[in-house]
Amino acid sequence: MNITLQYFDGCPNWSVAEERLRLLVAERPDIDLRYQLIDSVEEAERAGFHGSPTILIDGVDAFGGSAAPVGLACRRYMTDDGPAGAPSMAQIRDAIG
Repeated sequence: MNITLQYFDGCPNWSVAEERLRLLVAERPDIDLRYQLIDSVEEAERAGFHGSPTILIDGVDAFGGSAAPVGLACRRYMTDDGPAGAPSMAQIRDAIG
């Protein structure tokens, strides 16, 4: 399974998602974790980037995102604890299956 963490440096929330993904990778040797830095509006448009952090599982946005505008912005996730800047560990586990 390939997981790509798309992010841009202007949003600090990607590091929270990275930490959670690294914990899962330690448990699951079948996961190949990759990073994709998005550093321009043009690149965001090319990649269909809906905000940082975005988690792609085998190339598909694990949390929808198509309703969010494309561009350099921090993404929001609705978790059991309310809005957050990254999906919870439980949400990531559910998305991975």
